[in-house]
Amino acid sequence: MELDEVSALLHSEPLQLETGYERLPSGVLHVAVRTDMHRCLGEMFEWWFRWRCDTQKYVWWHPADHVSSVWEGSLSDDTHVGSEHVVTERLTALPAEDLVIQFRDPSEFFEAKEYESARREQRVSCAVLGRVGFGHEPHRGPSGEVLGGRLLHVGRDTEWGLAMRSHFYLGQDLPATGATPAEVEEAVPTELAGELLQHCYNEFTYLSRFLPSLFIAEHRDTRPPKIPW
Repeated sequence: MELDEVSALLHSEPLQLETGYERLPSGVLHVAVRTDMHRCLGEMFEWWFRWRCDTQKYVWWHPADHVSSVWEGSLSDDTHVGSEHVVTERLTALPAEDLVIQFRDPSEFFEAKEYESARREQRVSCAVLGRVGFGHEPHRGPSGEVLGGRLLHVGRDTEWGLAMRSHFYLGQDLPATGATPAEVEEAVPTELAGELLQHCYNEFTYLSRFLPSLFIAEHRDTRPPKIPW
């Protein structure tokens, strides 16, 4: 699935690639991860990225892989869009890597009316979308957009919890610079795919274990919890 085909994520039908990876003709590495986040809701997932965990809480999230966390960019309480998550993390067995995740508006990835329809019809309950750059000073475009890769976390509420689909496009901007498929493949080796897949699955499985309780606790003054929940 190419990046310009990700509107398929706005529908509940199974994708051809739900969990796995593929090398696209351009050399870009596409990694897909499906995670069932029991007892979670899309509202909780989006709130987590707006809460902006510090390093301590980032390590709570994934004790094995997460190293450090700070936030930059636009830090509105109302949206995660515009914020930048500056992290150091391991991808399972690989050495720790410095990354910047720049959260972007859904309109960068989806046609606006189609996205609004998917939210209204509850085919999508959350979307955390962004650009990924390697290093803490990644390459940027003329408008400050981070260059390197893309990530999409698109979830749907079900009777048991949140069905989360995560898709990564590593090396997405390299073909635009004139890099050949072989050069893109060299820059983003296939070994990244399996380690990222495992990391993402573990990361959101761990998060699902405490996110409902944390969300309820942080909102108890405005939304008194029902016991038991």
